[in-house]
Amino acid sequence: MILAALATPHIDWLTLAAPLALLAAGAVNLLGAVLLPRYARRPVGAIVCALGFAGAIVAAALVYSHSEDGHGVIADAIQRDRLGALATIIVAGAGLLAVGTSHSEPMSDHVSEYYALLAWAGAGMAFLTTASTLLTLFLGLEWFSIGLYILCAIDRNLVGSLEAGLKYLIIGGFGSAMLLFGSALVYGATGRLEFHEIAQVVQQQHLSHDALLVAGLALVIGGLGFKASAAPFHMWTPDVYEGAPTPVTAFMSAATKTVALVLMLRVLVTAFPQEARLWSVTVAVIACASLAVGNLAALVQRNVKRMLAYSSISQAGFMLIAIAANNALGARALLYYLIPYSAMAVGSFAVVAARERELNRPVTFDNLAGFGWERPLLGLSMVVFMLGFAGLPLTGGFVGKFYVFAAAYERGWTWLVIVGVAATAVSLYYYLGIIRAMYMRPAEELQLAPVAGGSPPRELLLQSSVAAALAVTVGSFFAVQPLIDLARHAAAALTF
Repeated sequence: MILAALATPHIDWLTLAAPLALLAAGAVNLLGAVLLPRYARRPVGAIVCALGFAGAIVAAALVYSHSEDGHGVIADAIQRDRLGALATIIVAGAGLLAVGTSHSEPMSDHVSEYYALLAWAGAGMAFLTTASTLLTLFLGLEWFSIGLYILCAIDRNLVGSLEAGLKYLIIGGFGSAMLLFGSALVYGATGRLEFHEIAQVVQQQHLSHDALLVAGLALVIGGLGFKASAAPFHMWTPDVYEGAPTPVTAFMSAATKTVALVLMLRVLVTAFPQEARLWSVTVAVIACASLAVGNLAALVQRNVKRMLAYSSISQAGFMLIAIAANNALGARALLYYLIPYSAMAVGSFAVVAARERELNRPVTFDNLAGFGWERPLLGLSMVVFMLGFAGLPLTGGFVGKFYVFAAAYERGWTWLVIVGVAATAVSLYYYLGIIRAMYMRPAEELQLAPVAGGSPPRELLLQSSVAAALAVTVGSFFAVQPLIDLARHAAAALTF
C-alpha cells in the first residue's frame, strides 16, 4: 500500500545503459573470481571487461544519435544529452584500450577483481558525465574514485603500488571533501541541488556577490581541479602515476581527466553563468599554473612515467584554457582535444608498459636506448604520441591546440595564447628527448647489460591497443571536420 502510493520517476534505461553495461561486466568478473579456475580468469576477465566497454560505447552512441535536444531524466537527476554521450564514448574507448594493455600485466592474484574494478570505475565515470545535480555529481565522483584507489594498490608485488594507492586515497579524499563542502555552501546559498535551478535562483535573488556562493564555487573548482590533475592541485599525480600499475595509470590519465574537465565545463556554464567573470579568470590562472608547473618539472625528470605525469598536468592546462574562454568555440575545442589526447595518453603508457615488461624495472630515458629499433611499431607510435603532445602537425594534438588558442583569442585573451605557445615551445625539449633516447642513443653507447631471455614477447593485444591509439591520433588530424561536428553537436547542449 505504501509503496503503491509513492510516486516514482520514469526511468530512462537508454541513458543508463552505458553504466549498466559496465556494472554487469564487473559483476560477471567478480563471479568469475570465485567460480572460474585460476588459468581461465585472465582471458575471461579481459573479454568480459572489453565487452562491457564496447557495450558502453554502443549505448552512448545510441544516446548521442537520439538526443538532439538535451533534457533531464529520472527526476532531473541526470542529463540525457550529446555532451555526456560523447564524454562516455571517450571514457569507454580509453577503457577498451586499457583492457588490451592490461592483459599481459604480471599480476599473480586478483586478476578477476582487477577487471571488475576497471569496469566499475568506467561505470562511475559514465554516470558522472551525465550528472545534473550536486548530489549525483558527488555520487559519481566517489563511485569511480573508490575503484581507482583500489586499482592503484592492487598489485602488492609492485614496488610503490601500495604507496600510490594510499597517497591517492588520502589526497583524493581531501579533494572530495573540498568538493562536498563547496557543494554544501552552494546549496546553503541557493537552496537548490540542480545545476539549472542554481543559476535561476542566483539570477532571481541577485546572489552573484554572495560570499557563501562564491566560496562554494571556489571549493567546487578546487575539488574538480584535483581530479583533473591541474596545478596547484596536482601534488598526487607524479607519485601515483609512477607507483600504480602502468595500465591503471594509462586509464587514469585519459579517462579521469576527460570526466573532470567535461564535468567542470558543465557545472560552470550551467550552474554559474552569472559568476563567469570570476570563474573564467580563476580557471585561466589555474591553466597558467598547470602549464608552468607541468612543463618546468618535466624538464628534469629521468623516469618516463613521472615525465608523462607532469606532461599530463601541462595538457590539463591547455584544456583548461578552452574552459576559461567561456564560449562555444572553447567547448568544441575541449571536446575535440580530448579525443586525440586520450588516445595519446593510453598509447604512450602502453608503450612504457611494454618496455617495463621487457626490462622488469622502471623505464628511464637511459634504458629506452635503442627501443625504437628493437620494437618498430611501438617506437614509431611513441614518436607520434610525443609529437601529438607537443602539438605538431599530422597529429590531432596540433588541431586541438589550434582550436584551444583560437577560443582564447576569440575571447580577447591574447596573453593566454602567448602563455600557451611559450609552454608548447618548452615542452619540445622533453618530448623530443624521448625520441632521441629511443633512436639516437644506442644501447652500446650507454653500456647497458643485455636483457636475458631472448626476444621480447609479442603481446598482440598491447600492440593492437597501441596501433588503435596511433590510428586515432593521426586519424583525428585528417578527419577533423567529422570530429569537430561531433564536438559542435555535443557542445550545443550548453548555453553560452
